[in-house]
Amino acid sequence: MPSRVDTTVDEVEAAHKDEQFDMRFPSYLGFWKRSVPGLDEHPRFDMYDEPHKKRKQQILNDHPEIKELYGYDTSTVWITMATVCVQMGLAYVFGRILTDWHWTMVLVAYTVGGSFSTQIGIIFHEFTHNLCAATTLQNRWVGNFANIPLLVPLAQSFRRYHLEHHTYQGVYGYDPDLPLEWEIKLIGNDPVKKFMWLIIYGVMYIGRGLAQQKQLSRWELYNWAWSIACDIAIYKFCGLRGILYLVISVLLGFGLHPGAAHFIQEHYTFRDGQETYSYYGSGNYFWLNIGYHNEHHDFPLVPWTKLPEIKRLAPEYYDDLAYHTSWCAVLYMFVTSSLLAPQSRVVRTLDAHRYARKNLKIPSTEEAKQLASVKDEFVARLKLAADMSMEKARARSIAKTKQQ
Repeated sequence: MPSRVDTTVDEVEAAHKDEQFDMRFPSYLGFWKRSVPGLDEHPRFDMYDEPHKKRKQQILNDHPEIKELYGYDTSTVWITMATVCVQMGLAYVFGRILTDWHWTMVLVAYTVGGSFSTQIGIIFHEFTHNLCAATTLQNRWVGNFANIPLLVPLAQSFRRYHLEHHTYQGVYGYDPDLPLEWEIKLIGNDPVKKFMWLIIYGVMYIGRGLAQQKQLSRWELYNWAWSIACDIAIYKFCGLRGILYLVISVLLGFGLHPGAAHFIQEHYTFRDGQETYSYYGSGNYFWLNIGYHNEHHDFPLVPWTKLPEIKRLAPEYYDDLAYHTSWCAVLYMFVTSSLLAPQSRVVRTLDAHRYARKNLKIPSTEEAKQLASVKDEFVARLKLAADMSMEKARARSIAKTKQQ
């Protein structure tokens, strides 16, 4: 990882010495340019805090009615029950009835099982934010029930690490969604390696959480006990072949599958200054509007059924953002484009995140009007400094390569 992740508090303060307000207003897009494989070695570095908390406040200043969308939607509970029943039913069919339909089982595991497995991952996303039921306890058990077809105890760990992702988006060493340093170096910008990396992306996602080496929480231990008991029951009723169907469903679903493409869509940088991307395509109908990712990060207390309403109520904050319309295209671009690789992320230090969050204020409407006259000059100067820093880093990289 770049040396700038060791930036000191004094360096952070010096970088923001002329700022009283966060000059990214009102969109809170960054001033950085995305990391380009072949020219840059590491993810792009940012001196500001993650943008969504301030975006949320900015949007609420103009659209307080969005708060009326907060709450939970119990329809997710019924979807969870249906999803689990379908997967367990198919595990029984292939485990006890169609025992010699080998390739059919693999095909169904990818098309049906993979789709429902990734939907379970999105149900985890909903219960994590307490969007399925009235209480935290009820939501946790929705997660545990949804976990049954995945076999491995993931629900409560997902909750733990996903909440950290929201709090520390892009913060190196704290955001479990960021690729590990060895992933970036090993995969590089090789299309074949990127293709293989996507196939095992679900495994890598778990590995990033394990890399933080945190002790299991009480609810994670409950999750383990629950999953072991459920796995024994599945083995008894569906047999080893039924378990095999579920394993294949999970591995294929969280690999090179349209339902898993949102992992790349959400925070890999396709555009300078923008670190979160939404997807507005037909996949949202089945995968519970998971594509509305900017809307979700801005307002994590809004259930999936109401996320499109945020965009409708505040179009001026979303219409100008880059977005995707095809998950298949996202996967294709990531593999084939020389401009995209695991390093295509933006990172920040904890000091930079905390300093900018605490000291760079959101301007009021009047203050924003007063700042408008100087903002263009400030932004141009900051972007020029970013360009110079980027070019120096690239020159050092080229010189290092020549010496080798």
